[in-house]
Amino acid sequence: MKSPVDKLLKKHEKLTQTDMMKVESHVQREAGDWIINTLMIEGYSVPFRFKRKKAYKNVKGQRVNLTYYPTVESLAGMEVEIMNVVRIRIS
Repeated sequence: MKSPVDKLLKKHEKLTQTDMMKVESHVQREAGDWIINTLMIEGYSVPFRFKRKKAYKNVKGQRVNLTYYPTVESLAGMEVEIMNVVRIRIS
């Protein structure tokens, strides 16, 4: 039987699943009805983002499993790569 992650990865080709990634920083900020969470992961220079309706527990210093896909966002006229997190689980 396939896990939910395996089903997601098969359905969406650009998704990436990584395990045991160490979180260096975790910032939450409000944006309308949503709370935007930004993670910086050890060994990566790209921010990982996800939205939730409620605040998420602080995962700084913890290891997490992430399912994400790359996207490009325009900030101050510059294009910046961002990883959109679809699924996060504490390892």
